Amino acid sequence: MKRVRISQQEIVFAVFAALFLTFSVFLSGFLSADNMLTLLQNVAVLGILGLAMAIVVIGRGIDLSLIAALAVPGGLVLQMVQNGHSLPASLLAAGLLSIAIGLVNGWLIAYAEVPPLFATLATGLFVAGLGQAALFQLDVVQWSDGMAGFERLGQGSILGIPTSIVMFAIACVVVFILLRKTRWGAYIYAIGDNPFAARVTGIPSRPIIVLQYVLAALIGCFAGLVLAASVNSMPTRIFNSTLIYDVILVVVLGGIGLSGGRGGVVNVIIGTLLIGTMLNGMTILNVPYAGQNLIKGLVLLVAVITDTLLNPRNEETAQQGDI
Repeated sequence: MKRVRISQQEIVFAVFAALFLTFSVFLSGFLSADNMLTLLQNVAVLGILGLAMAIVVIGRGIDLSLIAALAVPGGLVLQMVQNGHSLPASLLAAGLLSIAIGLVNGWLIAYAEVPPLFATLATGLFVAGLGQAALFQLDVVQWSDGMAGFERLGQGSILGIPTSIVMFAIACVVVFILLRKTRWGAYIYAIGDNPFAARVTGIPSRPIIVLQYVLAALIGCFAGLVLAASVNSMPTRIFNSTLIYDVILVVVLGGIGLSGGRGGVVNVIIGTLLIGTMLNGMTILNVPYAGQNLIKGLVLLVAVITDTLLNPRNEETAQQGDI
């Protein structure tokens, strides 16, 4: 009899469906149209960051500088406009800063061979410190008249759908095309699956690794702009929050293994839906912040252990190692 293998993606989707059904039946107001739109809108930025992290993790890396890449370039746009610069020039400066963050990360990891965990942690701390010391006048950079109209990126709607959700959907399509329809995407999967074999077959591993981190930083910047447009400000100290752990939670819960080479956009969407449903339900129930972190950690642990038991590693995958 052929053994049925259940993937972590299927497990997490089942958990999401069960949780959604439970909240729908027992939690008053959960299924209201306003709450559903609020749920989706609140996780849009988290989902976009999840896409950025997915590109890196699929290539067997990790990026702890993502929140700094969200806060500093996004805050730079608001600060430059506030200081009298044009919006296009400010957006260009933010884009160049994001590319620089990605290039530094990529060079440290691909050429200097610094482990991704330490390289991106150091870069994130440096960028966050740079913003606080030299770029921003206040911890919360406020909206200004020069940003008029840009708030539609996070506050408007298209055909009744909040624009932030549309931005997440567009990002999903772009990342899907990159990963599944381009040679670069195939290279990322190959490097994540077996970096040594990828190099032997002639894949330009080092430039592709640099590309991964540049793309992640640019997507992080995009998430920051959506966030800033949603709240009409940029709380630059967001990099001191636990948001990076939520991003990792989305990716790992969705079924993108930290050993690399598997997963995609669908996994990020499933992970985002689960985390979004959990956070929304716990908010309605007035669960304390510490309690929310405890529950999220428990769910991650159960999902990973269950997947390990149902899909044990074979000798080949065990030799590939983890981050």
